[in-house]
Amino acid sequence: MEPRIETLVEKRLIGKRVIMSFSENKDLELWRGFMPRRKEIQNSVGTELYCIQVYKNMDFNAPDLKRKFEKWATVEVTDFNTVPNEMETIILPAGLYAVFLYKGAASDAAKTFQYIFGSWLPNSQYILDSRPHFDVLGKNYRHEDPNSEEDLWIPIKNKQ
Repeated sequence: MEPRIETLVEKRLIGKRVIMSFSENKDLELWRGFMPRRKEIQNSVGTELYCIQVYKNMDFNAPDLKRKFEKWATVEVTDFNTVPNEMETIILPAGLYAVFLYKGAASDAAKTFQYIFGSWLPNSQYILDSRPHFDVLGKNYRHEDPNSEEDLWIPIKNKQ
């Protein structure tokens, strides 16, 4: 599984977030709170959903399953002029990303992340950068369907 390397331009997003850990997964709560209200967001760009993870000092080779991080359910917007009640804004900063096409049920993604952080990244010319990670859930995303597809965006920078 080889990624494509892309330079992301800054993106503005609006959505909802939760603080969670891998051992206290709140994905269902997050998406159930966001999906019924996503149409309230004005001037969205495209139809994709963005699932953003903001990690602080996470060791992906030996992750602390109880370490807290932010997880967001969002859509991209042209500006922040109108933000629905109980929603927040986040900016994805510009930068280099390794983009992996993941095919399969969401619950099976752990194997792919083990490959990315345990094999691909250490053997590449890149190291992990300290920007948000995110997944783009497009028209072929179907959560637990084995034919589901999503793009996993991992922030990287050149080794030096």
